[in-house]
Amino acid sequence: MQLNNQLHQGNKLSFMKSLFKPTAAVIFILPIFLLLSAKKEENKIPEHTAKEVKPAPKIQVAILLDVSNSMDGLIQQAKAQLWNMVSVMGKAKCNEVTPQIEIALYEYGRSSNDIKQGYVKQVSGFTNNLDELSKKLFGLTTNGGDEYCGHVIHNSVNQLNWDTAASNYKVIFIAGNEDFLQGDIVYTRACTEATKKGILINTIYCGDRMQGLQEHWNLGSECGGGSFTNINQDAKTEEIPTPYDSMLFVYNEKLNDTYIGYGDEGAKSYETQADMDKMNYSLSKSAAVQRIGVKGKKELYKNSNWDLVDKAVYDSVGFSKLDMKTLPDSLKNKSRKELEKIVKAKNIERSNIQQQIARLYTKRETFIANAKLKQGTKNADNTLETAIEKIIKQQARKHHMIID
Repeated sequence: MQLNNQLHQGNKLSFMKSLFKPTAAVIFILPIFLLLSAKKEENKIPEHTAKEVKPAPKIQVAILLDVSNSMDGLIQQAKAQLWNMVSVMGKAKCNEVTPQIEIALYEYGRSSNDIKQGYVKQVSGFTNNLDELSKKLFGLTTNGGDEYCGHVIHNSVNQLNWDTAASNYKVIFIAGNEDFLQGDIVYTRACTEATKKGILINTIYCGDRMQGLQEHWNLGSECGGGSFTNINQDAKTEEIPTPYDSMLFVYNEKLNDTYIGYGDEGAKSYETQADMDKMNYSLSKSAAVQRIGVKGKKELYKNSNWDLVDKAVYDSVGFSKLDMKTLPDSLKNKSRKELEKIVKAKNIERSNIQQQIARLYTKRETFIANAKLKQGTKNADNTLETAIEKIIKQQARKHHMIID
């Protein structure tokens, strides 16, 4: 009996072993199964990765300027207001992120421009190259012609590369005088096209408000979902000296020394940077200081297309393929390792200088705000600078962008 039980247990154990004994087929199939499973997991995109990839918010601004004979004052104000406008937009935060800023420029009302284009010309498409944009503003001159507002709005809406995201702040500022209804493209058509793309239209009449209403400038803003305002285009921007101005100019010189031009446009762009400093200073001390304030913010003033320090931050791969012959003479014979150390040192130096500029500029703004409160602004003229600043602050809120 005991012997039979042992035989029974032995048979049972043999049966179990044979049941789980790996066969050649199992040995062959199992690695393939594991390999396919690994491939599947490899190709699978983690959910948290997809959520992290979000396009940065944008502010896109198209400035349309009347360059007919009576608009010399408007052009002068536009040259100065660029830096204040960028500074204001640079304070915007959307979910704690600073939006990318792109600005385009059109002129209209010049008789020498193409009549088929309604005497309208694109001076600059959307760009964040502020030095080049400032240079083009300084290149504007006035000349008599017909001012076709509907046409210039239509062109800017259809020619520019407007972002498709509905959440981004997309806006047109058109400034000028004469009747808004001139030209062969009806303003309502241009407004409808703008609305479809989520673009707001703000109209700025240069002259008396009642005259602007009589010449229908309010209709463009009403149709385009924006604001209508008027300015004195011949008013001068108020100059309020502050105790911080002289040090800001000192730090600007130090900041310029941290730039290293490279490529075909490096040396030329480096010169343009210095030229724009001088031209803005010749326009007004206030414009020059506002420009320095923008240059002190690395998220606003980027020049990776010609400056090696910025390029190393935003494009390290391109930096390794750099053509050393395009560098300044003092760096051409450096090894890449030596150059990398120099660029890193310049980047640290620049960051420190920009921090000092930001600190002083904030104090300057507070000083000016207090001075204006003391003297009052009841009789102050509305200028292009003040009009655009006010409108941007109001409209950016609708796009969940907070400007302090």
